[in-house]
Amino acid sequence: MVRVREFDKEKALDAAMQVFWEKGFEATSLTDLTMAMSIQRPSLYLAFGDKQQLFETALRKYTQWHAATIRTKLQSKPSVREAFRGFFSDLVEEEYAGAGTPGCFCINTMVELAPRDEKFEIITREHQTYLAVLFQETIERGIHTGELQQDISAKKLAQSLVVSLVGITVMMKARPERTFIDNAVAVTLSLL
Repeated sequence: MVRVREFDKEKALDAAMQVFWEKGFEATSLTDLTMAMSIQRPSLYLAFGDKQQLFETALRKYTQWHAATIRTKLQSKPSVREAFRGFFSDLVEEEYAGAGTPGCFCINTMVELAPRDEKFEIITREHQTYLAVLFQETIERGIHTGELQQDISAKKLAQSLVVSLVGITVMMKARPERTFIDNAVAVTLSLL
């Protein structure tokens, strides 16, 4: 007789995602995971596979949530410039508010695992590409409404904004002076 799972798989996955997000793949132990998920190792293996499979599942869940959150932020304002300004400002504010945010789980993974693991290179690249598409759609909206110049290459500008986003996010891990980041954001937004 098969034993029925005695835990909420989504809650356990959310807990695992949080641990991986805060500590990264290498620094997270199975004990960290089982304690956070409130399950035993056999249940972890049965429900999610090994540590790497669990990490991949958590990362994929994060990228879906992250993309949906960014889409919502960019669509929340009628002005494209204000949408991007708000998006980048919120990113910086969250980091410098002293909340000790772990940054972006996907970018953390890109730095930690992508250089040596093709699977995570692909997952993180796909997410950055998807963000570029979201940015491009927003820029095209601005071109269509006349807020942005007609001769702007929406695709190239979107890709530049994603590169800036990744760079700013990684840079904030070193906690530079706030003006350093504010200046970078201002120049990035001037591209619009």
